[in-house]
Amino acid sequence: MDMIRVKNLTKNYGALKAVDDISFVVQTGEIVGFLGPNAAGKTTTMRIITCFMPPTSGTVEVDDLNIFDNSLEIRKKIGYLPENAPLYWEMNVIEYLQFIMGLRGINGNNSSKRLKRIIDICGLGSVVHKDIGELSKGFRQRVGLAQAMIHDPDILILDEPTIGLDPNQIVEIRNLIKELGKEKTVILSTHILPEVEATCGRVLIIHEGKIVADGTAEELQSGFKGRERIYLELKKIDHEVENKLNSLDKVEKVEKVPLPSGGIKGFYIESSKGVDLRESLFNFSVENNWTILEMKREQASLEEIFRLLTKSG
Repeated sequence: MDMIRVKNLTKNYGALKAVDDISFVVQTGEIVGFLGPNAAGKTTTMRIITCFMPPTSGTVEVDDLNIFDNSLEIRKKIGYLPENAPLYWEMNVIEYLQFIMGLRGINGNNSSKRLKRIIDICGLGSVVHKDIGELSKGFRQRVGLAQAMIHDPDILILDEPTIGLDPNQIVEIRNLIKELGKEKTVILSTHILPEVEATCGRVLIIHEGKIVADGTAEELQSGFKGRERIYLELKKIDHEVENKLNSLDKVEKVEKVPLPSGGIKGFYIESSKGVDLRESLFNFSVENNWTILEMKREQASLEEIFRLLTKSG
């Protein structure tokens, strides 16, 4: 089932086109990584989906509700964590969450149960009576997530949820998002590409306001237009090895991999897409009495794909 449908969405700021006629669908239960360089249009798109701002043209439907006609109903279905979480530092954690519950109209017999559950889910039990201003960045992000989730929304939209966190805190928030993704639809914007590979089932890449890639990390890697690349490491490398590798049929490029101390560790050997050189390289190594220490086929990393798709100019 489609939870979010973005149709021909455009947003102009004067002469600047921040979002340029984009369309995509997010299905119920997906965790989607929304990637792009600074000023690519990520935050603008998320603000339009959350009804924070209107588009110049196009539309968004959330659970079959239109952002123009059903803004309040859509906001009830979405939990939004902006890059800078809207926290009141002079409040303690429980006071702040009770305040947010009041704004959301959550009261009655179930409100205490809901508050306890969200504190447990976000791991805030040890800090509920501390002022938010006294908390670490990691715990403040957890409080931000708690305010986004307090009304039990069907959709979570998280803008850079791990920015400024240390590696341990990033892992904690990443694990929390993966758990939340078992019950909710999640759109996650981040610059940390390993986080996307570890957390998201699908990746959208936006550049200069346009969607330039859409698929799983594996689909983007296997479908990326480029060459096949094999890493070859030999026990002994002399000055003739590179020339001999270049002479092998279907080899298009040989690149040295240097050792930190000097010398050559191995080679990256490239061929046309779809050409697997491993068997030829093995046989060629046997013919030349080379001892192979390592040989592996490499795919373009998500980082390489992101960099190539978002190059300016």
